[in-house]
Amino acid sequence: MSSPFYRPTRYILMGNMRLPSCLLLLLCAEIAAAQSSKKPYIAIAGFQHESNSFHTVKTQLADFNRRVIPAGMDPITAWADNNDEIAGYIEEGRKRGFDFYPTVARTAMPAGPVTREAFESITNEIVAKLKAAPRKLDGVLLALHGAMVSEQYPVADAEVVRRVREALGPAMPIVVTHDFHANISPEIVQYSTVLLTYKEVPHVDQKERGRKAAEIMSRIVQEGAKPVQVLVKPNMIYNIRFQHTFSEPLKPIVDETRRLEKDPAILAATVSGGYQWSDVAPVGASVVVVTNGDRARAEREAKRLSDMLWATRDRLKLNLPDPAAAVKMAIAENKTLPVTLVEMGDNIGGGSAGDATFLLGELLRQKARGWVVALADPAAVKQAVGLGVGGAFEALVGGHTDKVHGDPVRIRGRVKVIHDGVFMDTAIRHGGQKYYDQGLSAAIEIEGSTRDLSSYVVLTTKRMVPFSLHQLYSLGIMPERQRILVVKAAVAFRAAYEPLNGRIIEVDTPGATAVNPARFRFKNAPQSLFGIR
Repeated sequence: MSSPFYRPTRYILMGNMRLPSCLLLLLCAEIAAAQSSKKPYIAIAGFQHESNSFHTVKTQLADFNRRVIPAGMDPITAWADNNDEIAGYIEEGRKRGFDFYPTVARTAMPAGPVTREAFESITNEIVAKLKAAPRKLDGVLLALHGAMVSEQYPVADAEVVRRVREALGPAMPIVVTHDFHANISPEIVQYSTVLLTYKEVPHVDQKERGRKAAEIMSRIVQEGAKPVQVLVKPNMIYNIRFQHTFSEPLKPIVDETRRLEKDPAILAATVSGGYQWSDVAPVGASVVVVTNGDRARAEREAKRLSDMLWATRDRLKLNLPDPAAAVKMAIAENKTLPVTLVEMGDNIGGGSAGDATFLLGELLRQKARGWVVALADPAAVKQAVGLGVGGAFEALVGGHTDKVHGDPVRIRGRVKVIHDGVFMDTAIRHGGQKYYDQGLSAAIEIEGSTRDLSSYVVLTTKRMVPFSLHQLYSLGIMPERQRILVVKAAVAFRAAYEPLNGRIIEVDTPGATAVNPARFRFKNAPQSLFGIR
């Protein structure tokens, strides 16, 4: 007997169970909702080093002590409290609903090649933690420098990505960020899903590029984007003297990459100036363009940007004063003060020794007044600490690493300040760093100083890149009141020092980071490269 209110129940067989169709529909809807609300599970890893093939001091495992996480602090919380690319991963990833799996983040000061022990230890730790993820990973955000050289792997960054790829399989999205000074190899483009670099030198956009990397990861894992990336390398070394992206000749090229990235069809478009002190086959400038599935477009745009780089080569001519001429110019300057002398051969951020004495010797010889020079010299610091504040100081300082960076120079004066070397800069500076530690430090007020115009040698236990004026403020030195400041740098110092509005004089000094290529003998880099000699 039928009723207008009767509806026969339909059953669907699932395994050995017969479920009503309405219940099955409800179950399927719940499963679909759960799947759609599942947060992408993204791993974060970092292993960064800028390796100078011409530096005599190797980089040991113990040197990878930056990004140290305070005891008991969650890694994601600690990493987010910065202005670098990993902080950018986290900031953007949180907006896009990522769940993060923190693995390893290790960074060391630039120096000589990474030892076998250090490379294997850190790489193995990254791979082991990725393989031990508590649930299935959806992607990996990987912060590498792009100019790491190890004792066994000349192009060490590519080997890191190769091992990550081997561990996680061909389908795993691996988005890699690089420094602007990366020497990009075809192998790392092959092993990564997407590779992008910082755009700016000084590097004040690291966090922005980290956000971009997380955005690209979201487009892959949440929107189904299919990245295709193309690498083109113009046959040139782009001398670091000209790697200032806020001025000609690089600015128009970098601006063009920004314009391209506004096109939704282009996931990333970046140029790399390269790192000229890594004696490796892929040394030099590079272009990487990543599109959403359009290889022809990627090839076309990468070739166009590469041609733009190549077209600037007639503007890459060095004409810098030597130390004696540079100091003479600085002493004579009376209008645009302070004068910043850039000791380019001892660029700490490029992996040099940090104790070259060429400019210090000239300042003393020419009896300059009102200057500041910072040197890494642990033994001299120890002597100053033993004397105490106010103690009469006399010692041979600097020039201890090797003969490439000059001979020790005798200074006389008094110990003005002793400081633990820890300071902070909340402004966004090159490298995105917020917390600094140059080790126990001392400021020596040089003989002949007056109350109104003092000269100082700052002695540090650790090499300290001049990325922040707080290096000097923390020691009671007001840089804006000095006549001459010496920075052991190339371009990165500008984010902190250019706002002083003084004159900047780049100096052709010897050292492991000399900008004059004639000072080096390359063995592995192609000899046909423009700018290699």
